[in-house]
Amino acid sequence: MTFPTAASPAATPGQTAPMVLFKGVTKRFGDDANAFIALDGVDMAVGRGAITGIIGRSGAGKSTLIRLVNGLEKATAGEVVVDGTEVGGLNDAALRGLRREVGMIFQHFNLLSSRTAFDNIALPLEIAGLDRAAIKAKVGPLLDLVGLGDKAERYPSELSGGQKQRVGIARALATSPKLLLSDEATSALDPETTQSILALLKQINADLGLTVLLITHEMEVVKTIASHVAVIDKGRIVEQGRTFDIFTAPQHETTRILLSSTLGIGLPEWLRSGVKAAPSTGDRILVRLTFFGATAFQPLTARLVTEIGGNVNILAGAIEEIAGEPFGTLVVAYPATPDVLERADRFYAETGLATEVLGYVA
Repeated sequence: MTFPTAASPAATPGQTAPMVLFKGVTKRFGDDANAFIALDGVDMAVGRGAITGIIGRSGAGKSTLIRLVNGLEKATAGEVVVDGTEVGGLNDAALRGLRREVGMIFQHFNLLSSRTAFDNIALPLEIAGLDRAAIKAKVGPLLDLVGLGDKAERYPSELSGGQKQRVGIARALATSPKLLLSDEATSALDPETTQSILALLKQINADLGLTVLLITHEMEVVKTIASHVAVIDKGRIVEQGRTFDIFTAPQHETTRILLSSTLGIGLPEWLRSGVKAAPSTGDRILVRLTFFGATAFQPLTARLVTEIGGNVNILAGAIEEIAGEPFGTLVVAYPATPDVLERADRFYAETGLATEVLGYVA
């Protein structure tokens, strides 16, 4: 799977071209005197067959970015290329053809209350001109795929939130799209239902090879299913890459803020309030240990205690799974004396354990 960086968005020879490519995309709303810049020079690639998440604060430009992909908005400058086609240059007929290849699921389902689950899913096929027999042959398997084979004749008012979203997903798949857009699709759902919808999206991605581009403010969603992620702040992509890499080693301050509560990389308030930047006599050093890759399954904490002595306090910790890979953090404190610090540093160097000095406590 390739995922070109913002600095080099185009595929190089031998690589698979991305499904979606943003090249210098800017979007302004309003006239020159009162212009609001929603997107500012965005360069980003969405890998073919990948699940890519876009995260950011409210108002950062997430929804505008995804609406450019299916032509609901047009870029003020730059290019949005979907499967080799530049969206901004399409006429109305060509744009309708593109939208049949780009499915979309919404936060609030957008189902027609007067139509059954079957007929909601059938709607894009009716618009495409298929006859009833062809529609029935298409909708039945889709209902089975999303686990609603017995709900075909139910109306939206008779369905739970999760079932409504499953209808929305089936409808988005009706025209056999190459790309599925998800606009905060789990934000209106409870945690348990959210997990079932995410599992369904992962299944669809794996079974159909469908590229998925999702926007969300829920870090858990991205951590659970996205192989790649882009962070948007004030209309600019400030960081992008593999989800595991971004989540475990965020480089931009916005990313660190967004992820601090999700991964337990922020300190508890009772501890943070007592941290000092420089040590005094008798203080203890506060160190965050990070476990992933080769260090994820080794008993390194016990070995650390053996190496530097038993005067080690474990103050906070978390174990996570990010994009299917294990990741753990542990905050420890031990005496900030020269001999202990030297033994600890030697141990870290020998084992490859990732560490970060957070400060000093009395």
